[in-house]
Amino acid sequence: MAEYKLLLPSMGEGVMEATIITWLFNEGDNVKEDDSVVEIATDKVDSDVPTPVSGKIVKILKQKDEVAKVGEAIAILEIEGEGSATASEEVQTEAPAATPDAETLKTIEEPLQAVSPAEFSGDLYLSPLVKSIAQQENISESELKSIKGSGLEGRITKEDILAYVSNRGSQPVQHAAPAQTAAPAVAKTPVSAPVSTVSTAAGDEIIPMDRMRKIIAENMVKAKQIAPHVTSFIETDVTNVVKWRNKHKDIFEKREGEKLTFMPIFVRAVVKAIQDFPMINVSINGENIIKKKNINIGMATALPDGNLIVPVIKNADQLSLSGLAKAINDLAYRARNKKLRPEDTQGATYTISNVGSFGNLMGTPIIPQPQVAILAIGAIVKKPAVLETKDGDVIAIRQLMFMSHSYDHRVVDGSLGGMMLKHVHDYLQNWDLNTEI
Repeated sequence: MAEYKLLLPSMGEGVMEATIITWLFNEGDNVKEDDSVVEIATDKVDSDVPTPVSGKIVKILKQKDEVAKVGEAIAILEIEGEGSATASEEVQTEAPAATPDAETLKTIEEPLQAVSPAEFSGDLYLSPLVKSIAQQENISESELKSIKGSGLEGRITKEDILAYVSNRGSQPVQHAAPAQTAAPAVAKTPVSAPVSTVSTAAGDEIIPMDRMRKIIAENMVKAKQIAPHVTSFIETDVTNVVKWRNKHKDIFEKREGEKLTFMPIFVRAVVKAIQDFPMINVSINGENIIKKKNINIGMATALPDGNLIVPVIKNADQLSLSGLAKAINDLAYRARNKKLRPEDTQGATYTISNVGSFGNLMGTPIIPQPQVAILAIGAIVKKPAVLETKDGDVIAIRQLMFMSHSYDHRVVDGSLGGMMLKHVHDYLQNWDLNTEI
């Protein structure tokens, strides 16, 4: 019999570690190829790790709540054959080499170099989270190089840099980035720390936040601290959209085996408006604006446990309506069934939140960092509306919907934010009933 090391696989750009949530098998259990053997959690998403081979789990190396690095062995399996597979051999099949390729490095390092090229050289391989902390804390390159990383190949992890910050105290910062180029500081008090004493009464139930709720809370507080929010509203007549969907939904489901929801239509309208106003598709890094080439649409999705996750439709501008429908259905299904991969929640450049799915007319959504805008779609409601005709104004029953557009006033003024919203409105209100799918 041979020994096989099950490694933590690569989980997308910038994700270098994961926490073990639950082992689905015990030591001594037999597993089959592609069986999910362990549930893991990253800062973005929970997911399963399948085994690429059949065999028996002889030793679990990482226990519940322990952190594993990408490429690190988390269990040992006994399989048919002779000898044993080494960790280096398995990295080639289970986890791509930890050193990023040129294209990945360009994607990771580009924003950081845009802020201060002289400060961070290309030989510092930092995850987006670590880079963000370094910028917020004005940590120089020389300081970063002095930190001994505990990650794969000595890379600096989130825990490493936070430990450095906590021990840094009042020591002077060497060669720190000038204040005017630093990213806005975020409050250093953890979001989970109580800000006031809350009294309880008999019968009150104390419910500890789960891990995902803590992450959501931290991200929402950070988003509000960083970005000055402004929200614009508009009411849109989507009667043509409703008629078009009613005409095509049964045909589409029979042909493709997929549901045709309103979301692909909303995404199509948003993509067109972004192409009209590309300065909505940006991020801020210090005093620099990073204009994104790709249009990746985040889709806020409610989970059965009440938490929220935002899977991302990558390159949404390159997909047809049919392609958008399939991508949206796939992401929504996998989100609700805990099948998302970490990379499925990364890289959004603009987000849509469908508050109408809960019967809400409108909302004031919080902008996910590092994006600068988010659109909330309200419920579609039949209402009497005034229509202009060649014979004069008439009142008719129409399908109306509110949209609310929150944007970061640091870089998006009312004119840009309002015009972007108006273009989404126009694309939906003037939807062509002859549109093909």
